[in-house]
Amino acid sequence: MDLFQRHAPDDAAPLAFRMRPRRLEDYVGQQALVGPGKPLARMAESGVVRSMILWGPPGTGKTTLAEILAEVSGAHLEHLSAVMAGVKEIRAAVDRARDMQARERPTLLFLDEIHRLNKSQQDALLPHVESGLLTLIGATTENPSFEVNSALLSRARVHVLKSLTEAELVEVMQRALADDERGLGARRIQVDDEVLTLLARAAAGDARRALGLLETACEFTVVAEGDGERLPREALEDVIGHQASAFDKQGDHYYDLLSAIHKSVRSSRPDAALLYIARFMQGGGDPLDVIRRLTAIASEDVGNADPRALPLVMAAWDAYLRLGDYEGQRAIAHAAIHLAVAPKSNAIDRAWKRAKDFAAAQPRLEVPTYLRNAPTKLMESLGHGQGYRYAHDEPDGYPAGSAHDCWPDEVPHRRFYQPTAYGQEKRYAQIMAWRAQRDAEVDGGGK
Repeated sequence: MDLFQRHAPDDAAPLAFRMRPRRLEDYVGQQALVGPGKPLARMAESGVVRSMILWGPPGTGKTTLAEILAEVSGAHLEHLSAVMAGVKEIRAAVDRARDMQARERPTLLFLDEIHRLNKSQQDALLPHVESGLLTLIGATTENPSFEVNSALLSRARVHVLKSLTEAELVEVMQRALADDERGLGARRIQVDDEVLTLLARAAAGDARRALGLLETACEFTVVAEGDGERLPREALEDVIGHQASAFDKQGDHYYDLLSAIHKSVRSSRPDAALLYIARFMQGGGDPLDVIRRLTAIASEDVGNADPRALPLVMAAWDAYLRLGDYEGQRAIAHAAIHLAVAPKSNAIDRAWKRAKDFAAAQPRLEVPTYLRNAPTKLMESLGHGQGYRYAHDEPDGYPAGSAHDCWPDEVPHRRFYQPTAYGQEKRYAQIMAWRAQRDAEVDGGGK
């Protein structure tokens, strides 16, 4: 028997389960995949389903799509969860697929949380997907390019599902309120659009959560009105509660938020940076991960355009550790705003990359003898330290002339650090230009 064989909906089942679409035409959202002429719509029309991985957040309809595609293709549907399934369970599913093949019926394997399969489990699955015995529909909330091996990934097309919009979630709830057979239609509950919008916002793109909130609200907070019932707005606070919006600290969303913080600061957008920092922390992210990222930004993206940036971030880090989380978060916001507003320069980052690449190409690089220490008589006799000019004894504190440029002998000269015209770095450029002029004067015979 198919694990997803359709039965009449059980009134005791959650509303989200009862309201699962039975046809692609009833599916809400993901129009880039299920709209007319789109990939999954074409599969449904032809009845031929190809292996795929559905990548998207929870509550976007990955399981429902697998059910619908199995139904329209006449396939036997196997459902495994990578959390519970091992090689033994995969082999058992393969054996059932062979039985179905003997009856000339294809098998579609829906593998939930495919990112949790280990290498041996993926290897056990691969030959049967490759032979066509199994048509794989994998579902994952994590980036499959990191979690699924390349051999399996190359045999399955990845389709990206998006969080549902507020309007789409409102539509999902309106259908549930109107459906007499599977939904809440028989109760004739009156719900204002404003109330549905608030529930949709609290669901944060998750249709399953939206229907769960609606069901809870209709069970415990409706009031009698005339011959029917009404869901009052003032009762929603108890239903919705505090929306922590937590996320997997090893998941893509965690690193997407850190990336958004970095790029917002780099783009000199303090409000956007604060928004993503707040979302990160409210979701349970470690504030120290934010301050570490800000420390990198101080050198990578601000640099010498504002030399105060790095010490200010380090002071914010210290303040967070001394003050604790609640007060310390303000210090992090302080540092983020400073970095976002500060003039930007990536000259330090570029200079460091150039220097590393150049040094790697000079394996025989040696330090000039006049820059070497001479702690022993032997080293002194070898000329170590001879000819070194002490900068503080030089006019203007600068030993001018290319003869004392500290560059290694027989190595072509390269300029790594090229200051920009922004912030304090503009002054650095002027100082370096003046020193270059002094070098030219000395090399030309001047004083």
